[in-house]
Amino acid sequence: MTAASEPLLRVEGLQVHFPIKRGVFVDRTVGHVRAVDGVDLAIDRGTTYGLVGESGCGKSTLGRAVLRLVEPTAGRVLFDGTDVASLRGEPLRHMRQRMQMVFQDPLGSLDPRQNVESLLSEPLRAHGLGGGTAGIADKIRGLLDAVGLPSAALRRYPHEFSGGQRQRIGIARAISLEPDLLIADEPVSALDVSVQAQVVSLLEELQERLGLTYLVIAHDLAVVRHISDVVGVMYLGSLVEQAPAEALYDEPLHPYTRALMSAVPVPDPVVEERRERILLAGDLPSPANPPSGCRFHTRCPWRQETRCDDEVPVLRELAGHTAGPHQPRHSADPHPSRHLVGCHWAEEIRDGVLQPKSAEEVAATQGVSVRATGADGGFETDALLQGVDEPIERR
Repeated sequence: MTAASEPLLRVEGLQVHFPIKRGVFVDRTVGHVRAVDGVDLAIDRGTTYGLVGESGCGKSTLGRAVLRLVEPTAGRVLFDGTDVASLRGEPLRHMRQRMQMVFQDPLGSLDPRQNVESLLSEPLRAHGLGGGTAGIADKIRGLLDAVGLPSAALRRYPHEFSGGQRQRIGIARAISLEPDLLIADEPVSALDVSVQAQVVSLLEELQERLGLTYLVIAHDLAVVRHISDVVGVMYLGSLVEQAPAEALYDEPLHPYTRALMSAVPVPDPVVEERRERILLAGDLPSPANPPSGCRFHTRCPWRQETRCDDEVPVLRELAGHTAGPHQPRHSADPHPSRHLVGCHWAEEIRDGVLQPKSAEEVAATQGVSVRATGADGGFETDALLQGVDEPIERR
């Protein structure tokens, strides 16, 4: 895909903080949940940006903030040069015509009291598209054909369809306004594996036919690798690594990304048995009280006594990696063609100068211990390690 020089979507310093309120008679704010805390990213026209990370890291909140479905606390969302965060009223409504979303739960996102014809015609009528009644009817039949559903589906209701068919209806509704940007929030996570492949193929076909730009939010690393041009990795509200998809999967540089990749099953029993697994000890910290310095340092096997605990790392390109055309090596510009990582010791980790600590050593610093499950399976899991079945036992 050929992308224009200026990204279609640019996010700069985006923050979404939700207040924590307490009080009997008068609510008072006692803190904030930092769901998204200073994210920078850019998406070129006609490309797919995959956003991955474990549950609770802020992926879905970021996607909703781009569309102003939740209000950003700070930062800018530049869509085709316009700051979406500054729009109000009618200008925002017109801008949303160019940005649509496919929601994670296909049943929950569709009104159970509306049939398919009503669901698909509503956005067209709201934005004055499709002409009269006959024009809208032709447009709806074309949408159903585009997503592989028969015209007989028009009179049916969401509960009468399978999960994959409901997701196709959601996709048809999202593309009905002919948007430029489509945000897909876990578009296949609730579907069977065979149906996942069909929906992913449909998204790729629609992108090629309609020239769509995608932001795909997912935790399935295999799906993200298949569909994405660029991948960003989130942890606890921040972006910790971003790179072209193949570069990220071939050489992950951030310790958290390495741990995620090591947890992906390999369909080869010999390789699966021998490959290195990176075990993460401890629980995910609370976004209401994130750790100081590097947010991953409480679980990181490569944590050092200096810098990690008190200095926040910035996304940067490492020495030895080729910078993108006309891009300064350590610029803060999150250009999608560059491999950026937010880790103080990424060069030393990459070159093998620093060796990882064991899960037991990392856990000991947090007051927990890691034990392998015995043959009798005689103890319960207090918190699971990333991608393994070994439990952590509290002291």
